[in-house]
Amino acid sequence: MEALAIGIRECVEYDHIKARVGQVLYLGAKLDAEGIPIVKPVGTHGVFLDAASFLPHLDQDLFPAQALAAEIYIDSGVRAMERGNVSAGRGPDGKNRRPKLELVRLTIPRRVYTQAHMDVVAESIMEVYDHRKKVKGLEFTYEPEYLRFFQARFKPMA
Repeated sequence: MEALAIGIRECVEYDHIKARVGQVLYLGAKLDAEGIPIVKPVGTHGVFLDAASFLPHLDQDLFPAQALAAEIYIDSGVRAMERGNVSAGRGPDGKNRRPKLELVRLTIPRRVYTQAHMDVVAESIMEVYDHRKKVKGLEFTYEPEYLRFFQARFKPMA
């Protein structure tokens, strides 16, 4: 309960909010300056990469956002969240829903990372971007009936 109370109190402290938003804006500006396709304006909770623009050679059914999140993790150990075809699931006809957006969310947790961490994240994403044409799509090795964005397993396309 004490941790919850501290979190609630911090959420209204100007200096805390300014620092957190500053980190997100810093990361967004750094990526944008390098030509990395991001959603603009940058929010206050995280930066969203535009995976469809980042990996235009991948069809949506090859899960570009999931593939991008995996490449970032392989490069740097940075975990990101896919918000695209995998998250959208399948329709009643059994086909992927193919949402309009294929995004990768880089969320910045409260009081965890320093500015140097933001630099590491940016450098990793720039490295992946420099080699983006080598990124292949993914295919399921396991697709659960529910919560596929959380439980599914993938392998790179051959």
